[in-house]
Amino acid sequence: MAMLLATAGLDRILARAEEGRGITPEEAVLLMEEADLPSLLQAASSVRDRFKGKTVSFSKKVFIPLTTLCRDYCGYCTFRKDPGEPGARFMTPEEVLHVAMAGKQAGCKETLFSLGDQPERAFPEAREHLKGQGFTRTLDYLAAMTELVLDKTGLLPHANPGLMGHEDLLRLKGSNVSMGLMLENISPRLMQRGGAHWQAPDKAPRLRLRTLEEAGRLTIPFTTGILIGIGETWEERVDSLLAIKRLHDRYGHIQEVIVQNFRAKPGTPMAGHPEPTMEEMLRTVALARLILGGEMNLQAPPNLSYASYPLLLQAGINDWGGISPVTLDFINPEAPWPQIAALWEKTAEAGLVLRERLAIYPEFIEKPGFVHPALRERLLALVDEQGYAKDGG
Repeated sequence: MAMLLATAGLDRILARAEEGRGITPEEAVLLMEEADLPSLLQAASSVRDRFKGKTVSFSKKVFIPLTTLCRDYCGYCTFRKDPGEPGARFMTPEEVLHVAMAGKQAGCKETLFSLGDQPERAFPEAREHLKGQGFTRTLDYLAAMTELVLDKTGLLPHANPGLMGHEDLLRLKGSNVSMGLMLENISPRLMQRGGAHWQAPDKAPRLRLRTLEEAGRLTIPFTTGILIGIGETWEERVDSLLAIKRLHDRYGHIQEVIVQNFRAKPGTPMAGHPEPTMEEMLRTVALARLILGGEMNLQAPPNLSYASYPLLLQAGINDWGGISPVTLDFINPEAPWPQIAALWEKTAEAGLVLRERLAIYPEFIEKPGFVHPALRERLLALVDEQGYAKDGG
């Protein structure tokens, strides 16, 4: 009898979750602990279909790793370098433009700028490079480079530089149609000795939440998300998703949430740390869809699930993220992007339709205040009447 009552309770929660309006923290924990995977997947994909229809989007981008120098030492990262290590560098303006032009010639419309966090606060070499370019801060150099790319190529920048304050966000909004910062996880426990963020001061949850909130105040279309498998608990995953939802409920600025799975990399402190299973990834993505509701754009990187990536469609995602025909995923160089043609094919096999978007989602283009006046004309020249890329199918 108790089992029947529990099953009936889960069925009621799942039925309400399928309305796509989100679920309570208590319901999320119960689903996390008790619901079977097929039921979660069915509910999540049903919410996606009801609110997003059959469209799954992606952005054709070129990846610009502006600097690999970083003052943080995350336990899983191979992107960041110390001065003197192979690959430790700043890109020059000429190099930035060269890569951006290659992207433009390949049909890209987004330039994703990724870089280490505040390296000038740790390394004299970073300060020296910036001084040679006429800057004292990496974020100021970033702003100048996004302005340069926009002016010279017309590609739309999306900056993902780490922590940003009010003035940084305000300046970057003038040349970036969107920006991003992964929350990763809300738990300060991961910053304790031996944790994934032990030696990464810029991963303090309160600081990252402050950046997300400031972006909301400034009406910036913003990308964030969680990184799973880095030592967090299921409850901490739920808490992190709920923290993102609360900010979006207040400001309406979170344009997409990414659920990214940890991948162990040789040479890092977490090289021997177990990776999340595909079942765990699917369960987390489905739960994210039910927590965040049907209106949120939900993404999971296809390259980090290797050949199994089509399964992610069953968990309720409606976006594959940025795919580059030109550059590597420099954060995860061991995981190549799927070919865009294969992405079309696998999405169609799931009964869905792939469409190319820009770095800003269609629904944010006409939201008051979310597109800087200096960007509007360039942006509108690239989209069709539905807000998707004109030549993207």
